[in-house]
Amino acid sequence: MARRIFYSFHYKPDNWRVSKIRNIGAIEGNKPATDNDWETVTGKGDAAIEKWIKDQMSGRSCAVFLIGQNTAGRKWINYEIVESWKKGMGLLGIHIHNITNSSDEQSSKGANPFSVFNIEGTPLSSIVKTYDPPFLTSSYVYNHIAENIADWIDEAVAIRNKY
Repeated sequence: MARRIFYSFHYKPDNWRVSKIRNIGAIEGNKPATDNDWETVTGKGDAAIEKWIKDQMSGRSCAVFLIGQNTAGRKWINYEIVESWKKGMGLLGIHIHNITNSSDEQSSKGANPFSVFNIEGTPLSSIVKTYDPPFLTSSYVYNHIAENIADWIDEAVAIRNKY
C-alpha cells in the first residue's frame, strides 16, 4: 500500500541525506522542492511559506521528520509539527545524522524536535516515536530505515488516531 507522506527537514544541510530516504520505494512523499523553488517560496515571506507548507501537507496521512544535527527548534520545523498535529496526521521522527551527505560526511546527532511541545500536559515526545538507527555505517543506516519505515509510518498513523 502506498503511504502518502509529508517530509519535514532542515533544507540546506540535510537535503542530500533526505533525498536518499525519499528514494525508498515503500512510501510516496510530496514532490521535493528544488533549491530554486525553496528560495522562491522563502523570498515571498512567511504567509507564502505557510501556504506552501499547508499545500504540501494536503492529502497526506503522516509527517515524517528527518532529524539532522540542527533540525530541532527551527521555526518552520516547529510550524510543521503543529500543523501536522492539527490536521490529524501521524508524526514520526527519524535521526539521519549517520547518513552521509554529498561530501560523504556524517554529522552529529540532533535533538528531538518534539520535546518542546505538549498535548494536554503530555510531552509530545512521549507520544511521537523517534527512531535512531543503531548503525554507524551510512549504508546500514539507510537499509535499516528502508526495512522499517513503512511499519513506522503505519504505527505513527495508528498512534495519532488514538488522540
